[in-house]
Amino acid sequence: MSVQIIARDGEPEYAVLPWADYQALLQAAGRQDVAAAVAPSPTPTANRAPLAQLQTLREAKGLSPEALARSVGISPHYLAMIESGERQPDAAILRSLAWELGLEGWS
Repeated sequence: MSVQIIARDGEPEYAVLPWADYQALLQAAGRQDVAAAVAPSPTPTANRAPLAQLQTLREAKGLSPEALARSVGISPHYLAMIESGERQPDAAILRSLAWELGLEGWS
C-alpha cells in the first residue's frame, strides 16, 4: 500500500492513499463502499436553457461565435460543435457560457 502523508507544522494531518487501497481498508473494517457519498454534485438546473438554444441565445445577445468562444476560453470551432449538438461541454464551460449569456440559475 502506498500512502502519502501530508503534514502541517511538522505534525501528520492527512493520509492520502489510492482508491483501491481505501476500498480494501473499508472492506476489512466491515464498512460499505462510500463512492456514492463522494460522487460529484449535479449542475444546477434552475432556469437553464437547453444547449439546443445556445446559438439563438448568442445571437440574441449580438455576440459573434468568435467573441463568445474567446470570452469563455474555448475555440470557435469547439463552440460550433457545442451549438450543433456534436459535443457536450463540461460543467465549467456550461457555467462560463451561462455567465457570458446572462442566464440566471448558474453559479
